[in-house]
Amino acid sequence: MNHHPALSAGNVAVITGAADGIGLAAAKRFAQFGMNLVMADINGEQLDSAAPEVRDIASQHGGEVGTHILDVSQLSDLTILKDRVFARFGRVNVLMNNAGTYIPTHSWEEIEQWRHLVEINLWGILHGVHAFTQAMIDQDEAALIINTGSKQGITNPPGNPAYNVSKAAVKSATESLQHELRNTENCQVSAHLLVPGFTFTGLTKRHLKEKPAGAWEPEQVADYMIAALNRGSFYIICPDNDVSSPEDARRIMWGAGDISNDRPALSRWDPAYQDEFNGFKLKG
Repeated sequence: MNHHPALSAGNVAVITGAADGIGLAAAKRFAQFGMNLVMADINGEQLDSAAPEVRDIASQHGGEVGTHILDVSQLSDLTILKDRVFARFGRVNVLMNNAGTYIPTHSWEEIEQWRHLVEINLWGILHGVHAFTQAMIDQDEAALIINTGSKQGITNPPGNPAYNVSKAAVKSATESLQHELRNTENCQVSAHLLVPGFTFTGLTKRHLKEKPAGAWEPEQVADYMIAALNRGSFYIICPDNDVSSPEDARRIMWGAGDISNDRPALSRWDPAYQDEFNGFKLKG
């Protein structure tokens, strides 16, 4: 399979949340392509620990790796990052807005945790988009903007409303971004929504000491993402070891049916609809 032209040797990738998990796995894969990388993260110690392995990979394929400490909730931090990357490399071919966090919330409690989640998970991505997009368009080169969402932003399961809200907003913002990019004259930049399945990352390791059988490794997500980018997919909805792509589609279609069929909100988790959901199958 041919790679997307943005994923070529000598091109430049910027990844936030690159010190661990999916961001780090993507950095390793991009380094194998001979790309130059800037790994950005809020955790400087973890970033310093992760970067040497990526540098070793990059050096074997002719690429360079830089690191940058930032807080994605601050637009000025993303603007500084953009200026430094363009000063060093002159362009950005891949922007992966991947930094995110997860903390417990309830619908009418923990307002500061709501604020924190939205500032990182949504505003962190919007800041990256606002800082980099016009400069990436002006390069007149093939380029990708990859925003990390979540299935929880699509199916909205009960348990953490603030997280779901932040990721649902990322989905909406990325859809609008891609629409505007494809309608911008002579624009070679495209946007893509990465939606991981259950993945054993630093966030999940806070609660689970060992990888559950149902979880994917971050490297599997990175490989799935790259294959999807190569075929031009906008929605990159990753399965995992428990949930297949057909099952994801079934859950998504059922959730959309709550609106079109005037069912109660989140009927998938309503005991009155349990039997109907269990028997629901996609047509075709």
